[in-house]
Amino acid sequence: MASLKSRLEHSVTPTALRSYLAEFISTFLFVFAAVGATMSTRKMMPDAASDSSSLVVIAVANAFALSVAVYVAAGISGGHVNPAVTFGMAIGGHISTPMAIFYWISQTLGSVMACILLRVTTVGQHIPTHSIPHEMTGFGAAILEGVMTFALVYTVYAAADPRRGSMAAIGPLAIGLVAGANVLASGPFTGGSMNPSYSFGSALVGGSFKNQAVYWIGPLIGASIAGILYEHVIFPAEPEPDSLRGIAHGVGF
Repeated sequence: MASLKSRLEHSVTPTALRSYLAEFISTFLFVFAAVGATMSTRKMMPDAASDSSSLVVIAVANAFALSVAVYVAAGISGGHVNPAVTFGMAIGGHISTPMAIFYWISQTLGSVMACILLRVTTVGQHIPTHSIPHEMTGFGAAILEGVMTFALVYTVYAAADPRRGSMAAIGPLAIGLVAGANVLASGPFTGGSMNPSYSFGSALVGGSFKNQAVYWIGPLIGASIAGILYEHVIFPAEPEPDSLRGIAHGVGF
């Protein structure tokens, strides 16, 4: 097992720095499109909250934007675009803890910057935040977010597994489609976040952190279960020679 010093050194190599930049850009693009689509529907339809067509528009925007964001970063950083995905990959041993922390920072900064840009360019329009209806409990919302994130991260594992062949274009598309489907399933209940950085960025710029824990606890637990189940139960990896450990993206803790 690599020492802490070697892990830290590995997390600041040129390749690692490019990965962080790729995560920043991809998360920025995804959040910009997802939040922008929500703002557009509310601008065009003041009663968008009660109009089912607005939910379809937001789900499609999430699906398209996430597919593209994953695709453009997949060959550089793995195309996580989501702290929950990074956490799930870390649980499975595919990224080191120091690199995962830098991924989280890059993703969160990308989300915040996208929301700030939308706020500035739309001349102070309200940035929509994720929320839950009054009749729902935080516990129930966290479970819902956890289940959806489980589906997302499990799909990421399956799409990125080299034993299934190259990810190519179908992998990012599958990831985007499951995210869009989850938004359709949970939009009126939690907003269908599945992404802590997305929720945090919009909450910070939108000025409301109500029920923010729902969008961290649920997704992180769901992601960890997906990583453990796929990597150690459903499709366990073959043991690697010691000489090959830790080569790509800081494998190992």
